[in-house]
Amino acid sequence: MKILVTGTAGFIGFHLAKKLLERGDEVVGIDNINDYYDVNLKYGRLKELGIDKDDISENKKALSKTYDKHSFYKMDLSDKEAMDELFKTEQFDVVCNLAAQAGVRYSLENPHAYIQSNVVGFLNILEGCRNHGVKNLAYASSSSVYGLNESQPFKTTDKTEHQVSLYAATKKSNEMMAHTYAHLYGIQTTGLRFFTVYGPWGRPDMAPMLFTDAILNDRPIKVFNNGKMSRDFTYIDNIVDGVIKVIDKPAQSDEKWDAKDPKIDSSSAPYRLYNIGNNAPLPLMEFIETLENTLGKKAEKNFMPMQDGDVVSTYADVTGLIENFGYKPDTKLADGIAEFVKWYREFYDKK
Repeated sequence: MKILVTGTAGFIGFHLAKKLLERGDEVVGIDNINDYYDVNLKYGRLKELGIDKDDISENKKALSKTYDKHSFYKMDLSDKEAMDELFKTEQFDVVCNLAAQAGVRYSLENPHAYIQSNVVGFLNILEGCRNHGVKNLAYASSSSVYGLNESQPFKTTDKTEHQVSLYAATKKSNEMMAHTYAHLYGIQTTGLRFFTVYGPWGRPDMAPMLFTDAILNDRPIKVFNNGKMSRDFTYIDNIVDGVIKVIDKPAQSDEKWDAKDPKIDSSSAPYRLYNIGNNAPLPLMEFIETLENTLGKKAEKNFMPMQDGDVVSTYADVTGLIENFGYKPDTKLADGIAEFVKWYREFYDKK
């Protein structure tokens, strides 16, 4: 298959592209390589995929020196003309949209970036699929869409109308836009609500990287809500395995769907929503203790109140994954953290 993976300089997109290439798919990657966080990490990921920094230029194809079926474009999703030309030129079989302006807290500071990337950009993805015959679209949503919902575990059948950050609102809008295009044009759309992804090559703005950097450099870590939080930490390999299963088995219309009693996570259109999480939330303090044990060093903790836009707990119900794909993430936190720390020490030369 020829697959467009957006966000291949990003955390999840990089890992997905690598695994697809290793199994023999043709992968075209795009990313705008913005400076939301250290671009050297983004270029480092691309180098692992065989894309040299010196070969990258705006809206031009760069060929991988490692994988003969991989190419890359530096491109912004919100650039309508460039995106339309990309779809016209490359003729994809499948699109997996993982590119987005990420981060709950940053959405409080720079809201316009989220609309451009996550809403305008996603519209360009949908229009590309519509106008160029792509019928299989998988895309990243987020556990953040559950917002004020305190009924756990979070189920894809739960109502999700009460977001607490603009980031979450843009991801909810993606789900609604995807359904519209599934209904109108028969595009098979699958939304994936990711839960607290961690692992090698992770984002510097997330807890594993922030905490590890602080601990190794003798700085205090910020522990929000006085540590009274829990997360459904999900290892990157489990996320990627779930995404690939969805790519290989695109959404179908639900024959049992009832318009008088409508299910939220399926439709008479070829539309599906799934949670991808470890289905095992852990207290934040247990996460910190696991990281301390792996690093062999205690953290100095600065306990702080809850941040705006954040939620106390996340917990994924993965019934849909199990029923439709026979799959459930199962990496234990200690094992995943060990792999993350090993990569961190090597990449940042912290041996």
